[in-house]
Amino acid sequence: MWNLLIGGVVDLATSHFKNKSDEKKAVHERKMKQISNETDWEKIQAQNAGSSLKDEWFVALLSVPLIGAFLPEFRPYIEDGFMCLRAMPEYYKVWLSAAIASSFGLRGLAKWKR
Repeated sequence: MWNLLIGGVVDLATSHFKNKSDEKKAVHERKMKQISNETDWEKIQAQNAGSSLKDEWFVALLSVPLIGAFLPEFRPYIEDGFMCLRAMPEYYKVWLSAAIASSFGLRGLAKWKR
């Protein structure tokens, strides 16, 4: 009788530890697949960037207010432009930030919160 009882407890414990091991293995495999997908995304972005002028366009666009800030005759226009951008809907600012972050391959920047 003791053998039957002990055997049942051992079987139960063995089953529990096997299930825990399988769960940890599944979590690990899911993380590895996510890393693989992120790496694939970065490779695709790098390939697409080679034939796109989007990066250069954003650099030029972002440089205009930087350069204009040093030219007194342009400062009022730059300040007005930023005031206008500040009044834009939040979703527009998020989309714009995501587009710029994507263009430069900065996926983490798209998650940035102000």
